[in-house]
Amino acid sequence: MVALDATDLAILKVLARDGRITKAALADAVGLSPTPCWNRLKRLEKAGVIDGYGARFDLRRIGPSVTVFVAVEIADHTAASFRIFEDALTRYDEITACWALGGGYDYLMQVVTRDIDAYQRLMDVMLDARIGLSRYFTYIVTKPVKGGPPPLGLIAGEE
Repeated sequence: MVALDATDLAILKVLARDGRITKAALADAVGLSPTPCWNRLKRLEKAGVIDGYGARFDLRRIGPSVTVFVAVEIADHTAASFRIFEDALTRYDEITACWALGGGYDYLMQVVTRDIDAYQRLMDVMLDARIGLSRYFTYIVTKPVKGGPPPLGLIAGEE
């Protein structure tokens, strides 16, 4: 873990809302002059706290798509089996996120495809690939309800 102070958290909160903010505007938003703000930003990047920058998209404006959450069980619960499955996920661009779980299922995958047929073709390919996938449960997203940055203040122990 990296020790973060209130100013570091302020920088992260601003970046979570607006990753394209200029360095000067970021410094102004957190009450620093540009050079100290730049130094803190570089320290956060070097420490891996900031691991990248990106954009959010409204897929409805780009074309048809479906988002599916898939609860996955793998056949064998060995370290090698988990590694094989996790390594295989890099081959599938449609899998936009995946979390290893404790409890009933082994993984929760987020999948984005053009339509349900494309989703099912992906799952068929994954089953045929012999990557350890034994069962899966499909949950189709009907509408997004909430999304946003993580609650940095709560995670860092701010009240």
